[in-house]
Amino acid sequence: MPIYLPETTQTSTDALTPRQIVAELDKFVIGQRAAKRAVAIALRNRMRRQKLAPELAEEIAPKNILMIGPTGVGKTEIARRLARLAQSPFLKVEASKFTEVGYVGRDVESMVRDLVELGVDMVRAERLEEVRAKAAQSAEDRLLDILLPPSRAAAPDEDPAAVRDQHSQTRERFREQLHAGRLDARTVEIDVREKSMPSFEIIAGSNVEEVDINLKDMLPGLFQGKTKRRKVKVPEALEYLKQEEEQKLIDMDSVSRAAVERVEQAGIIFLDEIDKIAGREGGHGPDVSREGVQRDILPIVEGTTVNTKHGMVRTDHILFIAAGAFHVSKPSDLIPELQGRFPIRVELEALGKDEFVRILTEPRSALIKQYMALMETEGIALTFTPGAVERIADFATRVNERTENIGARRLHTVMEKLLDEISFEGPDLEEKTVEIDDAYVTRMLADIVKNEDLSRYIL
Repeated sequence: MPIYLPETTQTSTDALTPRQIVAELDKFVIGQRAAKRAVAIALRNRMRRQKLAPELAEEIAPKNILMIGPTGVGKTEIARRLARLAQSPFLKVEASKFTEVGYVGRDVESMVRDLVELGVDMVRAERLEEVRAKAAQSAEDRLLDILLPPSRAAAPDEDPAAVRDQHSQTRERFREQLHAGRLDARTVEIDVREKSMPSFEIIAGSNVEEVDINLKDMLPGLFQGKTKRRKVKVPEALEYLKQEEEQKLIDMDSVSRAAVERVEQAGIIFLDEIDKIAGREGGHGPDVSREGVQRDILPIVEGTTVNTKHGMVRTDHILFIAAGAFHVSKPSDLIPELQGRFPIRVELEALGKDEFVRILTEPRSALIKQYMALMETEGIALTFTPGAVERIADFATRVNERTENIGARRLHTVMEKLLDEISFEGPDLEEKTVEIDDAYVTRMLADIVKNEDLSRYIL
């Protein structure tokens, strides 16, 4: 009997071949073919695994990936787009923010708890979509009950059916006026629940969940919040009642179960800055050791069970993608057990001028398209000549070579400096058509790029 990943994941990506997954990633990330191939295979293997018999599927561990490459070349973006494509719960964490057991700070299990919370949000949002129409109808009925007094009792000489009929017709007229927005100016009184959170902390540096105390279960009355009557306009009342009805229609226990299953079978954790915890210290002392953090991360990657407020979560089949620049350290500086848990290694290439030109123009949300859209809100038609794009890419490459190489992120600083004048004066410009050409780029950036000390500060 095959096992199944969550419905949305299964239907949306089951048909995608590795080649099609790479093609989807190409729409957002330029270059880095090897990394895209690796993540595409990892995602496809997940789809293959769901078609196996449960006893065999249980044995197949995900092939975790280690991405090696300088900053700003697309490591995070590849992982994020992959998760969005697979509709998987996705969490990005910096390995350097964890501390080993016994020190105040984030413990490694918190990454799994955070992922479960994201999974709950995803499933809850999907369930909301399913009940939205029903909740809107119920909220509308409740609002009409408030707007329209209950049906009066029929007098002895009246026909009860006729009275009910008349009340029903009046109610429908009110419903039509509500739909048409003619009641928007009216004020109604509704019961609103106040959100109250006690203002105290259990242990400094730890949240309630991390010390395994669930105050909501221990002191249920403390978190309920009181209700009070408020006068609000009809649209606001309708929105509030709609939210109340949605909460009633969603079974949070079922959401939690579905979220835990989705995290266990389809979760992706992106461990950034893994190189910052590589290396082994010689001496002994009170400082947090990088090797200690690696040893704490190891069981999570290997497969363990983490206690969360939504239930126990097994990490055996969560896909881990680790990334680091490895300027100072190298992958072999990681402890052997952790190295063994990342069998797929991919190296990402540094980006040059040609890639910058493509990054500026090709992706769906390319940088140039973003700035053109922003200026369009001011009524300015902003255009870039091909020569200008080449020149921007050339300047970004030169600054990266002379100072720190921060990859495609350099384009953001260059573009901000280039369009500084237009962004500031945009609303007051009389000429609403602006063309950025080669000469304009040179005028705005040449002096800064030429002066190495200045470019270190500004670009």
